[in-house]
Amino acid sequence: MANEPVTAVLLLSCPDQKGLVAFVSDFLYQNQGNIIHADQHTDQEEGVFLQRVEWELDGFAIARDEIEDAFRPIAERFGMTWSLSFSDSTPRIAVFVSKLPHCLYDLLARWKMGEFRAEVPLVVSNHDDLGSIAGDFGVDFRRYEVTPGSKAESEQEIVTLLEERQVDIVVLARYMQVVGEGFVSRFLGRMINIHHSFLPAFAGARPYHQAHERGVKVIGATAHYVTPELDQGPIIAQDVAQTSHRDSVPDLVRKGRDLEKVVLARALDLHLRQRIVVYGNKTVVFD
Repeated sequence: MANEPVTAVLLLSCPDQKGLVAFVSDFLYQNQGNIIHADQHTDQEEGVFLQRVEWELDGFAIARDEIEDAFRPIAERFGMTWSLSFSDSTPRIAVFVSKLPHCLYDLLARWKMGEFRAEVPLVVSNHDDLGSIAGDFGVDFRRYEVTPGSKAESEQEIVTLLEERQVDIVVLARYMQVVGEGFVSRFLGRMINIHHSFLPAFAGARPYHQAHERGVKVIGATAHYVTPELDQGPIIAQDVAQTSHRDSVPDLVRKGRDLEKVVLARALDLHLRQRIVVYGNKTVVFD
């Protein structure tokens, strides 16, 4: 990765109108920008235009710390919601867990193997069970008591810790707690959750047992951005696995956990590589 050219990534959405592609392309052309990826989509029903453009910084006429100011007049003209990032940035991730280890093991292993351009300085939990896993990977582990009486105070302590550690992204890797609205608002668009999503869906306790009792033929998992509305945030990635009458409850649990690991890792990878544009409660994923 050290020899790869540094690139800039522009993500944008705005009301669909004439001239959008031309103005963005001309901005890059006039400043000697070499475009290496350009993707766009128009949501015809919503009347929204979405675009991802990536170009090399080498030879670009505008210094990287001046690109935002230079592009802002175009963004204001078209009413864009937009962000600018650079491929050599290294976001810092905090992984939140409870007692289930599969997603934590998978994320930390992928990180150690270099699949994520990121740092993972912290694992946070409401139980002690997975502390040794974090320790095996050299990651600091912090446990907080989260009860109805202590939740608000604990979350404020956690937020303070995340700010001290300069955490950019929070990943709820089977963290079995509803995160408070104040906490969510601080990481809106930067907090990713994973959960099972059966077709048909089974809410409440023991979902695999309910699915087994109903004889489902497909199970799934969903990764989404966290919003104040529980499990209603914009969806990033999903996948399903086939099941049959031969599958026991342990079989469904195993298949479900495999899905959860893969879908969560895929969602985090897409976020880190700036492949997602959020608009309303939807996403466009330029993968």
